[in-house]
Amino acid sequence: MSAGTPKSLASSGQKPIQEICHPLGAEEAALTPSPDVRNITSSIGEKDPSLPNGTPVETSSPSSSSSLLNRLQLDDDPDVETRDLFVTVDDPKKHVSTMETYITYRVVTKTTRVEFDLPEYSVRRRYQDFDWLRTKLEDSQPTHLIPPLPEKFVMKGVVDRFSEEFVETRRKALDKFLKRVADHPVLSFNEHFNSFLSAKDLNKKQGLALLSKMGESVKYVTGGYKLRSRPMEFAAMGDYLDMFTQKLGTIDRIAQRIIKEQSEYLAELREYGPVYTTWAASEAELQGPLEGVASCMANCSSALDELTQEMSGDFLPVLREYVLYIESMKAVLKKRDDVHAEYEAKLEAASLRKEERPTAKQVPTDVEKCQDRVECFNADLKSDWDQWQNNKIQDFRQLLTGMADHNIQYYEKCLAAWESVIPVLQDKQPQETETEED
Repeated sequence: MSAGTPKSLASSGQKPIQEICHPLGAEEAALTPSPDVRNITSSIGEKDPSLPNGTPVETSSPSSSSSLLNRLQLDDDPDVETRDLFVTVDDPKKHVSTMETYITYRVVTKTTRVEFDLPEYSVRRRYQDFDWLRTKLEDSQPTHLIPPLPEKFVMKGVVDRFSEEFVETRRKALDKFLKRVADHPVLSFNEHFNSFLSAKDLNKKQGLALLSKMGESVKYVTGGYKLRSRPMEFAAMGDYLDMFTQKLGTIDRIAQRIIKEQSEYLAELREYGPVYTTWAASEAELQGPLEGVASCMANCSSALDELTQEMSGDFLPVLREYVLYIESMKAVLKKRDDVHAEYEAKLEAASLRKEERPTAKQVPTDVEKCQDRVECFNADLKSDWDQWQNNKIQDFRQLLTGMADHNIQYYEKCLAAWESVIPVLQDKQPQETETEED
């Protein structure tokens, strides 16, 4: 980078950063923000194709019905013609050993990218492998928003982490995580993502080295610099995230309360229906209507059970995913702030040195490098923010449409159940009228 006054970065405080002159005081020089997509992934961090776990790997290329169904669903996507990487998480299996019990998932990859040696891969991964991948992405791509993983820990005695419902909910979340990474223009080319999808040799010891490396990185980032004030556009992002968190929290609390009330109502219905069945056994004249009401209660119970499961299995997980997404976005904003604060401090220090030694000609390369990092953070964060907003709109439109559809189906089933009882009740009315006339 040639010497010159760095491009102005939005800031505010006691002394705006724009008013601090660059030590060289020359003409402005254009900055080059983010490098090429593939160069980014190779410029940060050391290459490490290994994974931390020794779980079994399948090298075959199956075409199961679930994988084919997923491919067909992807074919309906308007952007599918431009995609060259398809990833699916399916087929969870439980593994029991003397040391531990865990679940693995099959990860099927289909691609035409030259970075892969084969067009198809099938490997088995467990949760800690997904966690390893996300940590690697976060460590090697610090300027980008990394999609969140479902929370690892669950409360014992409250949720059975080996139940079919929990495993399926986690499978869906892991599948969405990989699809989001695969759709990202930078993350999808990351060498660690490639290794995760295709690696045959797994290395458990890498996790320890990673933790040590991360510790040093965190220590470096939090080096005591303090940002005067966030630039307006990024402050607006932070305010939006705070507001969005509050809204999601309120919706989540109310939704959980509704699910609890629906579950209690469902239990009452299941106890209520059999009462009419036992009553019908002792009332010959009312047997038909009573059995009809009992059948209606059973149908309504089944419909309510489906509605409650939909809210628990589809609605709530999306809310929680976006709560975690917000935490990830705030973490990237914090990293950007730290780098910006470091740039402000170094630029001000260089300006003071220039005032003390006007004839100094040494180029402050540390200031220029720091400015490049800020520009890179700004460009990547804005790009990921736009993509996140687009994904959010699509996800919540789909979520709300599904919620409306399931509620319509529930009320239609209940309406049909009650309407089916009316003819049975009407058939008994003439006999009751004749009895009254006699």
